[in-house]
Amino acid sequence: MTMRWLEMDDGVRLRTWQSGAADADQFPVVLVHGGPGLPDYLEPVATLIDDMAQVHRYDQRGTGGSRWDGPHTVARHVQDLGQLIDAWGHDRVVLVGHSYGTDLTSCFVRAHPERVARVVYLCGPFVGPWRDPTRTAERARRSDSQQARLEELEVLASRTDEEEIEYLALSWFTDHGDPNHAWEWAMESAHALRPINWTMNAQLNADKRTEPLESDIDRLRAVLPAGSTIIGGAEDPRPAASLRRLGVELGCDVTIIPGAGHHPWMERPAEFAAVLRGAVADTDRRW
Repeated sequence: MTMRWLEMDDGVRLRTWQSGAADADQFPVVLVHGGPGLPDYLEPVATLIDDMAQVHRYDQRGTGGSRWDGPHTVARHVQDLGQLIDAWGHDRVVLVGHSYGTDLTSCFVRAHPERVARVVYLCGPFVGPWRDPTRTAERARRSDSQQARLEELEVLASRTDEEEIEYLALSWFTDHGDPNHAWEWAMESAHALRPINWTMNAQLNADKRTEPLESDIDRLRAVLPAGSTIIGGAEDPRPAASLRRLGVELGCDVTIIPGAGHHPWMERPAEFAAVLRGAVADTDRRW
């Protein structure tokens, strides 16, 4: 695996990683992490497929080792992704987006369909009335004391490092369906993914609401490459039914992995790897 910084047209440098070898018969893969406001965390996903294809990852503008310049807009992040693909020397790629990364991926494929050979959606995008069922499922996984503490930390004007870690863990452990490991995994993520760019998070979420994906499903369906797929987890608090409905609307396959949560490579690594590798292996650039 190699790491390097690539400069965008406005001078902002983004941290990127590359693993795997180029294959003349296989499109390269770009992993698009979620958030918004988190750094890349998809190295475990890259290791599942980098024996099959060249795999790229990056810290989105405003996260991790990339410069935190703003203001942040979806259009700017779409532009960054296009410039990265250019810098990597690719005409077309397979985009694999996770969580918020599925929203960013959808925006990119609508803007630049000629650059995308296939889309693999991981645990998103969620459209329609999905937020209330998600909050209900998350609340059911928290004890009363955990919920009270989360609400207490949420309204603080500022949080200490220890409070931020606790807040993130209380927010994230419900993403996992395995109660024996959920808190451990959430604490690991809370330590590894800090600091969160909350300003970026607020700016991009507000920008998304000005042109929600729900309003442009017809356009997405028209440009989504053949063979694109959605992979979700049955134990993700976000409703799998929403992904199934979206699959029907987009005309793409949907696989919901039993026992997996919002990070299916953690809870069901073998099952997830088989589905992901199948989706990538089917993308042959000889057609």
